[in-house]
Amino acid sequence: MANSPVTIPVRILIADDHPIFRDGLRRLLESEPGFTVIGEARDGEEAVTLTQQLKPDVLLLDLAMPRATGLMALRELKEAGMETQAILLTAQIERAEVVTAISLGARGVVLKESATQMLLKSIRSVMDGQYWLGGERVKDLVDSLRQMMEPDETGRKPQFGLTKRELDVVGAIVSGSSNREIAKKFSISEDTVKHHLTSIFDKTGVSTRLELALFAVHHKLVVPRIGET
Repeated sequence: MANSPVTIPVRILIADDHPIFRDGLRRLLESEPGFTVIGEARDGEEAVTLTQQLKPDVLLLDLAMPRATGLMALRELKEAGMETQAILLTAQIERAEVVTAISLGARGVVLKESATQMLLKSIRSVMDGQYWLGGERVKDLVDSLRQMMEPDETGRKPQFGLTKRELDVVGAIVSGSSNREIAKKFSISEDTVKHHLTSIFDKTGVSTRLELALFAVHHKLVVPRIGET
């Protein structure tokens, strides 16, 4: 008779400056089959250090911590090339902060007032390759974030030196178009699309299509047209 496959537990690092909250979270997670807590951090700097040392599968990261905030810790981890699945835990968060967190590598955001099952589901979702926002798993991340951001009706939006055609390309990227589809839409070659993307990346400081889409949503470079879903 064949042996049952051994399930490797999800290794979790908790980063929060409140000892009582950390202790309660540890007890909750360790009572759940398939989860194990491998460490606890008391502030953002310690979260970065322990993540680099322990290489957890999931980092549960408080947004507001001393010495370094959750967003600062995410930025350091991204710059260090760490690929830990980070989930922000927070009492409250601004919409722009959500976009910033995702652009820095976070895979989810969970409010501390949420039911415990929401946190457990969020961990399983990010381990399954999904994002977790607003109490549910997210498949179309860019569209969800775009709907989350309210159109900016006041003043002139920054365009970061992008030309009209480059803004058109940005809009197409946010809509999920491929280089071939963009080329067909604007009657240009794929090489020209690549040239535009290189220029756009240079002007905005991003390096991937996802980062560009998040950047565009964050800075409201693209506002959904009437009737667009």
